[in-house]
Amino acid sequence: MGAINTIRSWADDLLSILFPPLCEVCGSRLVHGELHICLHCTATMPRCKFDDYTFNTIHKRLMRHVPIERATAGFYYIRGNRFTNLIQSAKYRNRPRLAQYLATLFANEMSADSFFDGIDLIIPVPMHIRKKRSRGYNQAEIIADAITDITAIPTRPLLIASRSHDTQTRKNALERWKNSRNIYTIDPSADLSGKHILIVDDVITTGSTLSACCETIHNHFPDTTISIFTLAATELG
Repeated sequence: MGAINTIRSWADDLLSILFPPLCEVCGSRLVHGELHICLHCTATMPRCKFDDYTFNTIHKRLMRHVPIERATAGFYYIRGNRFTNLIQSAKYRNRPRLAQYLATLFANEMSADSFFDGIDLIIPVPMHIRKKRSRGYNQAEIIADAITDITAIPTRPLLIASRSHDTQTRKNALERWKNSRNIYTIDPSADLSGKHILIVDDVITTGSTLSACCETIHNHFPDTTISIFTLAATELG
């Protein structure tokens, strides 16, 4: 086994020389200890850093629909900013490990801030089965599983996308809301009464998708407490 491990190590070193890993943000070569993002880009990422998990810009987008206990996001998603490549690559360019890495990074930090205290269950925003088959994965599930690995809070995909919908990209707030209406249902086996649920997704813009998910859960289980975690959030007031 020792010889095999040595050969694998040599092979990995050779591959890193021939095809050096590059930073997903700036394209610079990663050095030992860096994964996906270089230290400079990690340090300059436009982090949300909400002072209050119980009322912030995410709450403002969702508060007219369902009461939200806590809400947070990792960084600001700014159109044209190079950091948007992180979400785009994780979502559309077959890079689910990037979503996993970011979720792990942020979950470690937020665990230290007690963000996950008292949460009973993690539910990812669902993707219609045809879209998931086409893409090969649901990035929200990848994020949820990464948080589970950090917190030991179980993930269960109890929300179901009963129909597919057009991409939300380039839609205004009203179009996004109409596009998300009556899409989601809940697994008949779910019993969420009295539980604190964390709904996770990759990015929140107007909040229409997350609002639809929250409303579905709240309509079935009015005494459920709901919190929100996303990798990124647009800078809406």
